[in-house]
Amino acid sequence: MAPARAAVLGSPVAHSLSPVLHTAAYAAMGLDDWSYGLVECDEKWLASFLDGLGPEWRGLSLTMPLKRRALDLADEVTGLAEQVGGANTLVPRGRGWAAYNTDVTGIATALTEAGVGAPRDVVVLGAGATAASTLAALCELGVSAPVTVLARDTGRAGEVADAARRLGHPLEVAPLADLGAHLDVDLVVSSLPSGAADRYTEHLAASRADLFDVVYAPWPTRAATAVAARGGRVVGGFPMLLHQAVAQVRLMTGADDVPVAAMRAAGEAELERRAAAA
Repeated sequence: MAPARAAVLGSPVAHSLSPVLHTAAYAAMGLDDWSYGLVECDEKWLASFLDGLGPEWRGLSLTMPLKRRALDLADEVTGLAEQVGGANTLVPRGRGWAAYNTDVTGIATALTEAGVGAPRDVVVLGAGATAASTLAALCELGVSAPVTVLARDTGRAGEVADAARRLGHPLEVAPLADLGAHLDVDLVVSSLPSGAADRYTEHLAASRADLFDVVYAPWPTRAATAVAARGGRVVGGFPMLLHQAVAQVRLMTGADDVPVAAMRAAGEAELERRAAAA
């Protein structure tokens, strides 16, 4: 049998931590004939890339901007991926591909691991794909109260609003500029790009909310440092990345016992190396 292959696809993708996490898993599992690479790929090239793959390919991790496109190209779409409106994982099924979303599991597991797994009310900063996955994770955690999404442009919150309708969860959308009026909550989730939440540090520091910031490098962010300093619980993006990768390894290898500790150690070591080199 040919060596097994997997990879992460996206654009840009060079910064991805996925090869470190997956390769650490293969090493700990004794999968010496498995390899995991990086492929720069945008939406227009995804179909032709998939068509050119051979039977040695066991799975693909997808980053932006491919998560929505994957739904169009998959032969089978899991219910969760369809509800969220995006897939971050493709696994071969027969002659085609099955689309999964493991971001939801990554978010839910990261929050639970940090002791923030049962918030009563939540505000989400940002209204993109990560916000939609966050909403699905909150549903899995049993959050029943309406979730408030704060968007820089409320007219562009359609993606998360559509996900809320498919999930059957109440959603409120408001301008991000009004953040100060929406912080009497248990948890704030920032799905904003790196550094974007730092401008709201004073608001977050003055609130009672715990913080989940999806940024994993550079870490900690100013916002995370401020929340931790006043005693709030803080969850960074690395645990989310780790646990979505753990779920991907399960799907791609078929193994139930995935070496989480080895993957965590490898990821943390790589982040330290990158920080030192910056």
